[in-house]
Amino acid sequence: MSASHPQAGQLPRGGSLLSNRLKEAGRALLAPLVRLAQRLGITPNRVTVIGFVVVAVAAGLVAMGQLLAGAIILVAGSLLDAVDGALARATGGTTPFGGFLDSTLDRAAEAILYAGLVIYFLRVDTDPIGPVVLALAALCGSFMVSYTRAKAEAIGVSASVGLAPRTERLVLVVAGIALAGLGIQFGLIGAIGIVAALSVATTIQRISHVQREMTGSPAVSRPDSSEER
Repeated sequence: MSASHPQAGQLPRGGSLLSNRLKEAGRALLAPLVRLAQRLGITPNRVTVIGFVVVAVAAGLVAMGQLLAGAIILVAGSLLDAVDGALARATGGTTPFGGFLDSTLDRAAEAILYAGLVIYFLRVDTDPIGPVVLALAALCGSFMVSYTRAKAEAIGVSASVGLAPRTERLVLVVAGIALAGLGIQFGLIGAIGIVAALSVATTIQRISHVQREMTGSPAVSRPDSSEER
């Protein structure tokens, strides 16, 4: 996330959909969980693994059609995903392996979640081809968003910019699952379609950003390596 705080209604080049102020407020709300984990002696890597398991359980519920329960548990898993990084910073335990594990399980969790959605569509839709293709497009786009940042960092360029990093994508998917659980099926289809479109846009933004960085043109500020993909 960029260190800048754009004014309401303005989105800087490469800025994400959720404002930095909103994300900082979310981190503040998680502070009690971070302190509790510290008191219990829970390590950031353990929180990462637990969060992955919780998301996998949520994906299983979604696959079985238990959408509201899946959305609620998915929120819990997402909170744990936010806690592990905050806990690592609070304890001074940020390590290269911790970052590697977090990124790897984040990608695995995304894949499992979309697999759950695909299974759900295959079970309940009379003509599931469209929704399944859309879900696969959103998954591929999400992976490309993460890959562009990872590849950029491998050549020494930070690329944590764009409209839809992981938090934004997850918020949209959770909202869509919850709407479908309330009987508004098109809400889920619409959310996945938006994720697919924003993932493509974000990938293009990151490619453009890296090109500017590599050619010495002005670009957005470089955030630290602990930020979301």
